[in-house]
Amino acid sequence: MRRASALATSSLLSRSLSTVDGGGALSNHRLIQVALFATTTSSRPRTSTRWFSPIVESFSTGSSRTISTGIAGVMVSGAAAVSLSQEVYAKEPPSKELVPKDVVLYQYEACPFCNKVKAFLDYYDIPYKVVEVNPISKKEIKWSDYKKVPILMVDGEPLVDSSVIIDKLGGKILPNKVAPSGDDEETKWRQWVDNHLVHMLSPNIYRNTSEALESFDYITSNGNFSFTERITVKYAGAAAMYFVSKKLKKKYNITDERAALYDAAETWVNALNGRDFLGGSKPNMADLAVFGVLRPIRYLRSGKDMVEHTRIGEWYTRMEASVGESSRIKE
Repeated sequence: MRRASALATSSLLSRSLSTVDGGGALSNHRLIQVALFATTTSSRPRTSTRWFSPIVESFSTGSSRTISTGIAGVMVSGAAAVSLSQEVYAKEPPSKELVPKDVVLYQYEACPFCNKVKAFLDYYDIPYKVVEVNPISKKEIKWSDYKKVPILMVDGEPLVDSSVIIDKLGGKILPNKVAPSGDDEETKWRQWVDNHLVHMLSPNIYRNTSEALESFDYITSNGNFSFTERITVKYAGAAAMYFVSKKLKKKYNITDERAALYDAAETWVNALNGRDFLGGSKPNMADLAVFGVLRPIRYLRSGKDMVEHTRIGEWYTRMEASVGESSRIKE
């Protein structure tokens, strides 16, 4: 069944450097395991009211017949626009018999790799439960030999590593999808996300103490922490990550973190080459990957700067509309 997706408010998320998706640890310090937990108040694009202007103009200047005609015309135009939007952003979920019955995501709410998996689940309308993992104790995944997130339990089978999770689950729910050759465009850009784009996040989120504290505000109200851990994470964690971001800049040869982020955003827009999505009229796995990892910063200061100073905003808005509302099962 096809359905049009409403523009969804993105969660403001981030990443734990030493525990997330196989990333190398810069330190064994527990605070650094918290890494990119980040968010501020999310924003939702406002619906434009410009299409009401013909009505207002008719009432102020025209006859009753003109007014009626104007209203009818606007209503038809509005309906056509909605219909077009629904057609463009309509999704085609997999057959119900192919959708797993029990899907549980072990995650950090602020992890871009977890967000990448959630973007996939949301886009394909796969209902899932979430278990928030405490990044300090990690008690929720003591049962697993894989001490990182995301871990996705699919009908009792644990899947690990975000890209592997997506490939395996995609193979189950999309049996007719042609497997990538390994050197195709989609695979190339999925690898670019994991090997380049994600490394732009920490240096930007924690480039100064103000932005570091902005990011760690999320922890005090949404993280899975005790009261003492909340205080420690917010202040000591923000301070620690400020210095870690400087090491990351050196490790990845970043001289200007904002310029590097803008360059990455423009590189992606250039890859689109005028298309709505890399997948053409609908997102492919690369689109979902880029969208997922950018969720951590979209409504932080760095993400707002990125949208203001690059051309990525229109694509991101289309992705919000396409991915739609979360398929997460609230408990």
